[in-house]
Amino acid sequence: MLAPPAPTTWRLTLPHSAAAVPIARAMVRCAMQDLRAMADRTTAQLLTAELVANAVKHTRGTDPIELVVERGPEGCRVEVHDGDPTLVEGLGAPLPVERLGAPVPAMAATGPAPAATEGGHPADGRHPAQQGEGTGAGTADDRTGRGCAYRRGLLLIRSLSSASGCRPTPHGKAVWFTLPELRRPRQH
Repeated sequence: MLAPPAPTTWRLTLPHSAAAVPIARAMVRCAMQDLRAMADRTTAQLLTAELVANAVKHTRGTDPIELVVERGPEGCRVEVHDGDPTLVEGLGAPLPVERLGAPVPAMAATGPAPAATEGGHPADGRHPAQQGEGTGAGTADDRTGRGCAYRRGLLLIRSLSSASGCRPTPHGKAVWFTLPELRRPRQH
């Protein structure tokens, strides 16, 4: 008797709450084990948590969030589906590794720099870390309303995955990343 083929895809609907993040982390690890995916599971958990947290934070509370884990020829692909049709910008090809501290054009903040005084602090006299305290100003990207932490999350995804992106779906969008298979040790 032939054994059934190994599954290639896992799908799971997540609650639209903060509980979705730890559930997604645990489920992506289980799914990768079940699918026999040889990609880095710790990285998969980190990036999945980032995508799920973004979906919970930036979408309506009534729309379901779906986690999809798929093993394919390019490696392990993880998708997070949500009901918001607004596509995420800033994903795509992995970032080239250049020198540390170099600005990343796709992630650069928009808008003019604040006017500085002789001491290098903004004209209002506050230290740069105090800018926008109490007002919400200076914490969000002008175009999306999403802050620096959001852009850092996208930077993590682009830096640690072999591919990433966002595509429209009939009910919103899917944000995804792919991790390559790790080399298996040779059997002697």
